[in-house]
Amino acid sequence: GIIINDSIVLVTTIDEYAKDRGVIPSIIDGVADRLRPVMLTTLTTVLGLAPLLFERSQQAQFLKPTVITLVYGLGFGMVLVLLLVPSLIAIQHDLKRRTGALRRALSVPVASVRLAVVGALAAIVAWLAVTMGVTLVTGALPPVFTQALPMLAGPSPMVAALGLYLAGAMLIVLLVLIGAGLTYLVKQRQPAGQP
Repeated sequence: GIIINDSIVLVTTIDEYAKDRGVIPSIIDGVADRLRPVMLTTLTTVLGLAPLLFERSQQAQFLKPTVITLVYGLGFGMVLVLLLVPSLIAIQHDLKRRTGALRRALSVPVASVRLAVVGALAAIVAWLAVTMGVTLVTGALPPVFTQALPMLAGPSPMVAALGLYLAGAMLIVLLVLIGAGLTYLVKQRQPAGQP
């Protein structure tokens, strides 16, 4: 209950601050403002249970597993509340921005831009299936890649497949950006009135 309550108070504080400023400054200020209450709540409970934790009597031995669980659970929960919850809020904010940008790219009235975005997404998913998917299923990098790049035939095929996927995905994105830039330049050089 203490951990859940601390999380709710922290998220509520961040949400209140986010109304007036950006999300990232709100996260930083919210965690800074709630650090003392979260830490004091946790420390009072942990310090209150400390005598029972170090007691050696027969009655205390019966309660010791529960006390150990509470003390270490609250200590670890405090770290989760102060580090993991703000990180998850920031990740959620980043993902929301990326999906919003993708929606805007797919709703552009120019058909060639929509086609380029959909084509790039399809190429990236296909490249993921060829590199990571095949390696995950077979346990080895496809022979085409190991023959072309012998340095990839190392002890960890998943790491090599991940590197290959990331390099290929960046190349696909770079090619789409170059194509979009060239298309933009061609459209800018055309005289007004020509399609």
